[in-house]
Amino acid sequence: MPYNSHATGRIIRDLRRQKGWSQEVLSGLAGIARSHLSEIENGQKAASVDTLWRIAEALGTRLSELIRQVEEQML
Repeated sequence: MPYNSHATGRIIRDLRRQKGWSQEVLSGLAGIARSHLSEIENGQKAASVDTLWRIAEALGTRLSELIRQVEEQML
């Protein structure tokens, strides 16, 4: 199954919105630029493992759980 940056972005956006956070809040907690987070959420940019790890940690979830949700959406 090929990597799907759009599915990854949708999951991250959904998790962020469930917490009621803006992109500025999540990007600040993850230590990345808001514009970078926006590109990831819109599927315009594939995030590195390091960036996904930081986002997952900021969201209070494990990277493996984030990836599981992406895989589930791709099926």
